[in-house]
Amino acid sequence: MRFHGFSKIAIVIAFSLGVISLPARADVLKIVVNDTIQPVEEEFIDHAIQEAKKSHSEALLIELNTPGGLGTSTNEIVQKVLGSPVPVIIFVTPSGSHAASAGFYILESADVAAMSPGTTTGSAHPVRGDGITMDPVLKEKWENDAAALIRSYVAKRGRNLEVAESAVRQSKSFSADEALAQHLIEYIAKDETDLLRQLDGKTIARFDGAKVTLHLAGKPVRELEMSLRERTLSWLLNPSLAALLFSIGLLALYAEFNHPGAVVPGVIGFIFVLLALFALHMLPVRYEALILLIGAFVMFGLEAKLHSHGALTAGGIAMMILGMLLLVNGPIPEMRVQLWAALAISIPLGLITVFLMSIAMRARRNKVTTGVPGLIGETGVVTVPLLPAGKVLLRGALWDAVAPVNVDIGQRIVVRGVHDLVLQVEPVSQPVAAGPAHA
Repeated sequence: MRFHGFSKIAIVIAFSLGVISLPARADVLKIVVNDTIQPVEEEFIDHAIQEAKKSHSEALLIELNTPGGLGTSTNEIVQKVLGSPVPVIIFVTPSGSHAASAGFYILESADVAAMSPGTTTGSAHPVRGDGITMDPVLKEKWENDAAALIRSYVAKRGRNLEVAESAVRQSKSFSADEALAQHLIEYIAKDETDLLRQLDGKTIARFDGAKVTLHLAGKPVRELEMSLRERTLSWLLNPSLAALLFSIGLLALYAEFNHPGAVVPGVIGFIFVLLALFALHMLPVRYEALILLIGAFVMFGLEAKLHSHGALTAGGIAMMILGMLLLVNGPIPEMRVQLWAALAISIPLGLITVFLMSIAMRARRNKVTTGVPGLIGETGVVTVPLLPAGKVLLRGALWDAVAPVNVDIGQRIVVRGVHDLVLQVEPVSQPVAAGPAHA
């Protein structure tokens, strides 16, 4: 009997442990991509696909709103979506959103493509980020490569290949209604609930040819947020912020070089420059622009030293603005340093830098007024005749002094040197401009 009771307890415990060990089931996993397409969004989408697989989700819902982004990140995201073990639903929402440029490629790669009323997609022609006009041959190569990418999966998804290719070659854009009518998407839904209701019970063909029936109506939706690391990287990958961090970091390092041992400016400068370089490493950067930024600080230093009446300052500010505008070679305006940001950073930072450098230069030029070297050029009064040795009153204290000629009591002297705390002095025959008398 005891053994029988023990067996029941063991079975209950084993069953409980088995239930606990089963992976939690999130029926629909959702993420929101509301940014440019760059390495962080690529990592976030891959993270979501792996999480959907791990949690045995029915589907992964990606709510998309993007102006476009980097071609390399777009290609990686398309590959990850096509190879996802979990059906991927991409939904351009809410109204007013768009999946432009790189977003169009991503939308078309989904198992199910949907849009909300009032959204747009398309304008997927490949462009250079530097604004330089490509020669016809290179332009044709870029177009053919982009068109080949879209052809490689659009037809297999059962969508209109000809219309999709027109978005690449002719930069055509489509409203939600137009995209549905021309078979670029499968559904128009006002919101997430409406979309899942429409998809319930539908059978879709995966990219590998497998058939999957979706059961989504009324199922709970779990939103996956970015990790702290991904949020931090996303924050750092703002081109304007990266440029600001780099500029402030250079200024702080300059302050440390002018005041060795201050420590705090050096630490802040090192961290800021390191963060900026880390962010810029993940963005398409023109390294020539970094030279312009460094050159701007050289111009500010020359202004503080040469006093060009603002000419060097203006040149430095112009170099800094130009360097910032050219710094990130983004394919869309959102992935470049904005003009307002370049002006807002360059002008105040340039003026502050010149001001601080001027103070440092003046401090270096000023005569030392402390310690033994600070006594040179000071004047005092003889209290014990210099024959040639005696004593003088200087700065309220008596000093041993030696003069090349005899000097009587009460006469003024000027210090020409100091040796073993003995002043080398000369009599003052006329007012001395080197320093005030201290009697």
